[in-house]
Amino acid sequence: MSDELVVRPIGRVESVLTDRQDAPRQADEGAPDGWLVFDEGVRAALADLGVGDEILLITWFDRADRDVQAVRPRGDESRPLTGVFSTRSPDRPNPLGLHRVTITAVDGLRLQVDHLEAIDGTPIVDVKPVLGDTAER
Repeated sequence: MSDELVVRPIGRVESVLTDRQDAPRQADEGAPDGWLVFDEGVRAALADLGVGDEILLITWFDRADRDVQAVRPRGDESRPLTGVFSTRSPDRPNPLGLHRVTITAVDGLRLQVDHLEAIDGTPIVDVKPVLGDTAER
C-alpha cells in the first residue's frame, strides 16, 4: 500500500470573493452565490445535476496554512486554543472545504450555487448529492 494520495482538481470556483479576509466564515453569514466551473473531462459526471439539487461540494483550500493544528475559534483571542479538527478553520493539515449548497442555474459545465463562502479560484475536488431519508433513496 502506498502513502501517496493523488487528488486532482476537476474545476474551480468563480466568486466575487477574492480575498480570504473578506470571506464569510460560514455560508449562512452572508456568503454570495458563486459559480462552479468544471473541466471538460467531467462533463458526463455532471449530466444528472439540475436546478434545485442540494449538493455537497468538496474543495481544496489551496491558500490554507497546512502547518496549523490549533486555532482560536473565529479568530477570537478570548477563546481557548482549540484543535483544528474541532473547528471549521480552513487552516489544517489537509485543507478540504465542505460546502452544502443548492444549484440555482446550470449552463453547460457551469453550475451556479447559493451561499458559497469559497473564494475565487478555489479548486473543486468532488461533488456529492445530499441524500434524503432512506425511503427517498
